[in-house]
Amino acid sequence: MGSAHTEVEVELLKAAARQRLHTNQDTLDFGDGRPARGELPILSTQSAYLWEALERGYRTLRFDRACGHDDVFAALVLARLIEPTSKADTIRVLDEVGRPAPALRTIWRRLPVYAKPEWRASLSGACAAHVGLGPATVLLYDVTTLYFETHEGDGFREPGFSKERRLEPQITVGLLTDARGFPLQVGAFEGNKAETKTILPVITAFREAHGLPDVTVVADAGMLSEQNLKELEDAGLHFIVGARIPEVPYSVKEWQRQNPGEALPDKHIFTQPLIMGTKADLRRRTVFYQYSQDRGRRTLKGIDTQIAKAEKAVAGQAEVKRNRFIQLTGATKSVNRDLEAKARALAGLKGYVTNIEGATSAFVMGAYHQLWQVEKSFRMSKTDLRARPIFHHQRESIDAHLTIVFAALAVARWLEATTSWSTKKLVKTLRRYHTVQIKAGEQIITAADPLPDDVRVTLEKIRAASTH
Repeated sequence: MGSAHTEVEVELLKAAARQRLHTNQDTLDFGDGRPARGELPILSTQSAYLWEALERGYRTLRFDRACGHDDVFAALVLARLIEPTSKADTIRVLDEVGRPAPALRTIWRRLPVYAKPEWRASLSGACAAHVGLGPATVLLYDVTTLYFETHEGDGFREPGFSKERRLEPQITVGLLTDARGFPLQVGAFEGNKAETKTILPVITAFREAHGLPDVTVVADAGMLSEQNLKELEDAGLHFIVGARIPEVPYSVKEWQRQNPGEALPDKHIFTQPLIMGTKADLRRRTVFYQYSQDRGRRTLKGIDTQIAKAEKAVAGQAEVKRNRFIQLTGATKSVNRDLEAKARALAGLKGYVTNIEGATSAFVMGAYHQLWQVEKSFRMSKTDLRARPIFHHQRESIDAHLTIVFAALAVARWLEATTSWSTKKLVKTLRRYHTVQIKAGEQIITAADPLPDDVRVTLEKIRAASTH
């Protein structure tokens, strides 16, 4: 009896193999050794391992609960991880991996719901719960711009300063993450809105929503003007930002005065208390300056290249292009040697400013250096997930699109942290392995591709890290 049962299973698997090998091929005259009418039908083929991995990430972040178990939203988010494309083409993506797809009319009908602030806030709450925010929270913030292939602004899509140096109307997107780069909140603003004006609304809304008493914002030097820093302080927030260095800092000059002729020590940190503002509104800050020999070498090499180009342009041997060392006085061109000397004196120095009393240089610099994490999240959003809303023109649908991308980014970051594989590698690898349902008489048999060891281990990591 056992032997007969084994023979049936072998025949079923052979039938499945023959049908998969012969998919989309004409039947050859000499056949394959088995009558066509004897082949067992395949009922379905699924990329079940891929879908399991993505769905486990989605459920571990509690997005299913946050979104009221909305299957359409889940399908749009997970399909975007597999292949970012238009909402209409998402149906094809789901069909190819063997998942039921919502009708296109259903998708368009649901988009206005996903655009609502309450929907995005619910996702943000799930992300905050996942990372476990404490009473003292460090948040990273950065912005990017997404352009549209249109010539007319509409009040939301407007020309402005473009990170990609484009002239078309755009929107500004601000992303808030934890110290590891895990996305917590996304905000969309008018394309002509100054980057420095986006940070306070996003941070204060997030702090109030989650009742955070002590928040430290980490941002790049270009993000925060002095006025913005004052507004952050007035709102009860701490900050760590890159410090602009217009001239050699006093603390560095003092060291050079006390050590004449000596080169600055590599990785040396200079601490300089700073009082800013008017007498009626004094602001106490601390600035840390670090000197790096490697940074200095790279900066000096760049200065040498720019000076060489400037000298050629002044000599009429090359066109005058954008070069900060070219000085124009009327029709006369010259190399600005004073600016060159200042730039060389500052080579290798990096500044960090904070309003946290008693903060150590290690904490401040360590927090600032985590900004690469939020930059990575932006890169993933713009490349892997194609965040640019090519197919959307109205603000409502743009907001819905960004909400979907935000959720997909969170799942991607969770998967990468869990497996150490990039999302692209994970999807490309798991998409190759299928499960097949075969009908044999009144029975339905499931067959599956065997998994290589590295794929099996990766799936086990996801299963172990996921919750139910």
